[in-house]
Amino acid sequence: MKPTFFIVCTVAALSCALAAAWVVHADPAAKPASPIYGVTIPDGYRQWPLVAPAQEAAPLNELRAVLGNAIAIKAYRDGTLPFPDGTVLAKLAWKHAQSPEFEPASIPGAATTVQFMVKDSKKYAASGGWGFGRFIDGKPADEAQHQTCFACHQARVKNHDLVFTRWAP
Repeated sequence: MKPTFFIVCTVAALSCALAAAWVVHADPAAKPASPIYGVTIPDGYRQWPLVAPAQEAAPLNELRAVLGNAIAIKAYRDGTLPFPDGTVLAKLAWKHAQSPEFEPASIPGAATTVQFMVKDSKKYAASGGWGFGRFIDGKPADEAQHQTCFACHQARVKNHDLVFTRWAP
């Protein structure tokens, strides 16, 4: 019985290892991409430094955190505008919830979206040098939702390289 148990465990472990290796080496082009811009979710973005927190009032009623890759953080710290190519910003959003432990405190509720801005002045020349990606549950939002990204940023923050978020010291 011991040799059979050992063989079954070995086969199971090898199967898991092979499946994990396949996922790790899967074609990056297979990642879900946003319509219009083709932006994908960057690996490791949840480990990026915080640029700033934000709170959105009604009707969205969200808590948000904006993160930036190393290029974005350097640009913010140096006060560089326009942001250099390679800058990537991530906005994580959750429904605003009241803390059950401390009434005046707010806590993140259900996740709503993860959004990205990717700076590539050549690839995204028609949209001010930025590509946009909005994802819900890891899947790209529909094209209609992406059509509003550039227009909203251009109308409101044209003089800040289309970026709403300011550095939180």
